[in-house]
Amino acid sequence: MSAARDEVLGRIRTALGDPAPAAGADRARPARYRTEAGLGTAELLDRLAERLTDYRATVRRAAAGEVAAVIAAALAGRGARRLVIPPGLELPPLDGVELVVDDGLSARELDGFDGVITAAAVAIAETGTIILDGSAGQGRRALSLIPDYHLCLVQAGQVVGLVPEAVARVRPDRPLTWISGPSATSDIELDRVEGVHGPRTLDVILIGS
Repeated sequence: MSAARDEVLGRIRTALGDPAPAAGADRARPARYRTEAGLGTAELLDRLAERLTDYRATVRRAAAGEVAAVIAAALAGRGARRLVIPPGLELPPLDGVELVVDDGLSARELDGFDGVITAAAVAIAETGTIILDGSAGQGRRALSLIPDYHLCLVQAGQVVGLVPEAVARVRPDRPLTWISGPSATSDIELDRVEGVHGPRTLDVILIGS
C-alpha cells in the first residue's frame, strides 16, 4: 500500500514539475492547526448566527428574562402548538402550547408532533454547528431527527469558536449528533431538497450575551 501511494504521489510531482521531498520530510513537518478562535462572546454569537443563517436556519436572540417570549414567537411563526421535549428540559410556561415529555415515543408518534424543543451541549461558531450529546434536556437522537421542526436552545456560554474547542468539551462515549442547519441534500443537478433525513426547519435561540 505504501509503495503504491509513493508511486502515485511521484507521478503527480513529475506532472507538476515538483521535486520529490527528502526522505521523512512529510513526517518531520509539524501540523499547524488553530485550536482557539480568539474571539469574545459577542463575536462568537454573531459568527454562529451568521453561519446558521447561511444554512437557512432561523436565529433569534434572547436575554435571560426574554426566553419565554422568544420561544412563543418562534412557535407562533411556525404554527407549532403541540411539541415533544426531552426529559430534563426546563422551560418557562408557554400559553397555548402543549409540551409532551418523551418517554420512549414511537417514530410514528414523534412524527405526529408539530416539532421538538431541545437544549444543546455545545455550538461551534466557525462552522455553524450545534452538537447534541443525548444528556438531560437533549434526549435521544430520534427526537432531533424525526419531527419536521426543531427548536434548539443554545446558551451563550456553550458557544466556542472552532471544532477542536468543541471536541475538548464533549465526551466521545456519548451519542453525539452534529447539526449544521436544517436537514438537506441535493441531486446531481444540485436541486436542494430539505427534510429528507431530519428536520425540514431549524430554529435556534441564542440565550444570553
